[in-house]
Amino acid sequence: MERLGETHDSSRLSTPKASQLLLRRRRSISAPPIPSSNDIPRPRYRSQPRAVIGIPPPPVLSAIAFLPLRLPSRRVDNELRKMTAFIKQEAMEKAREIEIKANEEFEIEKSKLVRQETDAIDSQYEKKFKQATMSQQITRSTVANKTRLKVLGARQELLDNIFETAEKQLADGAKDKGKYQKILKGLILEGFYAMNEPKLQLRARKKDYDVVKKAAEQAAEEYKKEVGKDITGVVDEEHPLPEGSSGGVVIVGSEGKIDINNTFETRLELLKESAAPAVRESLFGKNPNRKFFD
Repeated sequence: MERLGETHDSSRLSTPKASQLLLRRRRSISAPPIPSSNDIPRPRYRSQPRAVIGIPPPPVLSAIAFLPLRLPSRRVDNELRKMTAFIKQEAMEKAREIEIKANEEFEIEKSKLVRQETDAIDSQYEKKFKQATMSQQITRSTVANKTRLKVLGARQELLDNIFETAEKQLADGAKDKGKYQKILKGLILEGFYAMNEPKLQLRARKKDYDVVKKAAEQAAEEYKKEVGKDITGVVDEEHPLPEGSSGGVVIVGSEGKIDINNTFETRLELLKESAAPAVRESLFGKNPNRKFFD
């Protein structure tokens, strides 16, 4: 009998021991039993790799997953150390790059802020400097004007004092009869030349009538000598000068329509205007800012 690739003779199968061996062999090569539903292992998702549920495994686990399954534990430790060192090196280089970039950006921002603040400070300083300069110029101009006005006021006060002193001394000019007569002669002769009339009236103080008459005669003689015409100066006793006058004479012509006031007070007032520049120059020197001397 031949089964399962083996041939047995009838003599061997006839024994009970042979039959038992054949039965055991058949059982050993028979089909495996069908497992039940309880025997089938169910998947445990928590213990499964992360790739099963769609999440990529971490680099270390993914690297371990591709390692040969039968590597020795020492070699696995070496590989893990190398990978850990590599990851640390990469992380350090990346951190260094980030730090360098952050430092560069910080320096750029710092330079920008410093430049902006510097420009703002320069602008404020320039503005304050202009304001201070303008204030100094205004103050300097104000002080200079005040000083100039004070100087001019002091000079004018000095001139006024001089002319007041001269006015007080006008009466002293009439005390010397000879000198006073000579002065009156010049004043009357000036009126003769200005009027150019044959007969003129002379007004003076009552106490000066005699001196005025003598001075008028001398002036008429000199006038005739210079001009060649006769002229007469008559004292107007009806209209004398006030006794408070310092002296001098008033020449009246054209029947009282024109008069020339040559009293001492009037002559001094004329000198205040005409002779003031000369007096200032003699007192304070030449004015460099003066352009006209008419």
